[in-house]
Amino acid sequence: MSDILQKRLVFAPWADPRTRRLPGTIPVDAADWLLIDDAFGAQMALRDRLIGGTPERVHRLAPECATAAGELYAWIIGLLPGRGYDFGTDGAIRRPDGVTVRPDPSRPLLTLGRLVAEDLCLMMPGGEARDAGHDAGHDGDQDGDQDEHVLGGAILCFPAGWTLEQKFMRPMMRIHRPVAKYTEDIGRRVQRLLDGIRPGMGLLRGTAHHSNAPLHNPRTEEQGRAPEGDLPFIRVERQCLFRLPETGAVVFSIHTSVVRPDDLDDHQRQTLAEFPIREAA
Repeated sequence: MSDILQKRLVFAPWADPRTRRLPGTIPVDAADWLLIDDAFGAQMALRDRLIGGTPERVHRLAPECATAAGELYAWIIGLLPGRGYDFGTDGAIRRPDGVTVRPDPSRPLLTLGRLVAEDLCLMMPGGEARDAGHDAGHDGDQDGDQDEHVLGGAILCFPAGWTLEQKFMRPMMRIHRPVAKYTEDIGRRVQRLLDGIRPGMGLLRGTAHHSNAPLHNPRTEEQGRAPEGDLPFIRVERQCLFRLPETGAVVFSIHTSVVRPDDLDDHQRQTLAEFPIREAA
């Protein structure tokens, strides 16, 4: 059970009719992308422990995706000044929670994972990613259209019932195989959405479900994602998509919030009663 909770939910996907149904996207600007909320310090402390102690569980990066990871690294580092991050003359960066991180551009995703609360996934355009997947030995498990984006790299500290090991270098339909409502029709719509993202135009969507799981909740497809027992919390993923202008990779970020229902505001409680949440998508 999670012991890291937000006292206020910044984004509730069920509360806005535009984000209530799949794929449910609205525009987002890079200036409003990275969140620093009341659970930032506790979440970042857990990220530090995971990245420092078991990096192989939370990080993957295909060689073909390294340039995109470097592009993402440079972009996010450039977004941090003025947002509570202090840059020292020695190159170190002090986070808003007071912890100092020494950035390492040779480990771009691992560094970013210790600077921001968002998990970061890099989706590679289908052709080159599929070739890379074949080279890596994933030929037999590539369900989906040849043009689908493929997960080529990620820093994933807070998975909601899935593992990076099983999803790495897989296309979108294969990644979402266990999700019943992710039908082929939804998959085609999501792929059109990914294809249509242009640099400078971000998109935001969200998922929500009742939960009793910890923030770091890796589960294999064989284990399943169904929660058991009492579900005292609501887990929300604020997901953003941006296209990197140089490499063309799509950044898929996930900011996770876990709240008690009593901590929802009046509008969130009212709309939750009208549109109850059942499962993550």
